[in-house]
Amino acid sequence: MSHWKIFRPKACSVRLAAADKTAALAELVENLVEGEALPGALRKDALAALLSREEEGSTGVGMHVAIPHVRLKRLERVACSVSIHPAGLEWAAVDGAPVHIVFAVLRPEKTGAQHDPEKHLEMMRWIARLARDADFRRFALQVKTKAALVDLLKEKSAV
Repeated sequence: MSHWKIFRPKACSVRLAAADKTAALAELVENLVEGEALPGALRKDALAALLSREEEGSTGVGMHVAIPHVRLKRLERVACSVSIHPAGLEWAAVDGAPVHIVFAVLRPEKTGAQHDPEKHLEMMRWIARLARDADFRRFALQVKTKAALVDLLKEKSAV
């Protein structure tokens, strides 16, 4: 499984600084843009979509993990990041626990040359398995660099 290859270290973070969920989503979008995973022209649309998704229901899946994921018009390929918030954020997660690990997944609205919905569903299942994996969560909170965080994804893709 090579889903980890979609995660560019430049788009990830081991030290999210946001003080709340809204600011964290804005920080995630900026990291995706700065990491060249998301076109800058889609910055506002991406943030609006993520905020709207959270209004529909929290993406805090429990065990200190959130997986905000949205469809985005004009996006040609999936943009993903994984980020760590060392102190944890209130996210209205299903278990009420603060969120420390955030997987952001923005996908194209339509099937295209660079987007296969079946592969996308496989990737989302993989992310959900990682969210439930106590070893992944423990090691993710200990990494010091973005590259080490993506290396952890690579390592866990072989399991």
